[in-house]
Amino acid sequence: MFSPYYAWAGRKSPENHTAMNVALYGPRGGRWAMTERTSRTLMRDATALTIGPSHLWWNRSALEISIDEIASPLPRRIKGRVRILPAAVTTEPFLLDRHHLHRWWPIAPLARIEVELEHPSLSWTGAGYLDMNVGDEPLEDGFSRWDWCRGTHELGATLLYQVTLPTGERGALTLIADRHGKVDALEATTSVSLPRSPIWRVDRGTRSEKARPARVLRTLEDTPFYARSKVATRLAGQDVVAMHESLSLDRFSSPVVKMMLPFRMPRIPW
Repeated sequence: MFSPYYAWAGRKSPENHTAMNVALYGPRGGRWAMTERTSRTLMRDATALTIGPSHLWWNRSALEISIDEIASPLPRRIKGRVRILPAAVTTEPFLLDRHHLHRWWPIAPLARIEVELEHPSLSWTGAGYLDMNVGDEPLEDGFSRWDWCRGTHELGATLLYQVTLPTGERGALTLIADRHGKVDALEATTSVSLPRSPIWRVDRGTRSEKARPARVLRTLEDTPFYARSKVATRLAGQDVVAMHESLSLDRFSSPVVKMMLPFRMPRIPW
């Protein structure tokens, strides 16, 4: 959905603009890969997806991911296996706009993840998550910006979306999910502004209970239109350390920003 090549091609033939996005963050430095490939490298069926040398497939109750990518802009390899084992799978997506053109499905709000990498040599297990977005129009036509956040706690997981439409109208969806896949709306939260990202000054925001302001613990990704962060907040009476993203679609729609994207998102035919 962030492909400049897809936009330049007139948003036709989406299967000709596919990519596996891999992002690693750690004390020894991070690696980022998002290489776009053509339809010649794409294979898919009801349970499996292949994009170039990387594969995803359902193996009974686990999502298996085989990664073989080259990081950008520094060409370092990212190769290994990831398993995501959902605690439960939710039953339906949620609408993000009143015109019902954009939908978000938190497929597995709670999951276990197992990571075994050869390049770099890393392995760990921990809390995982699986979701998907789908829409019937370009993101920048439907939204001016959004914030997303997800974190775990004793009650399960809390997830939220805050969206701003091009008209300036705002909406928020805050959910709490238990370990059986039951999802309920969460009330009594307040919109909180966070400091802008340090380099590109991307606006960031989240929600929290009034008595406990949210704060940024670490900025993981800082780009002209997108910021990924680790934040601390309080929801459902629980202190939550959450993964957070802020996306400026106004900036993304800029031709200048699209010209910058190939620096991090190269395109190859194999």
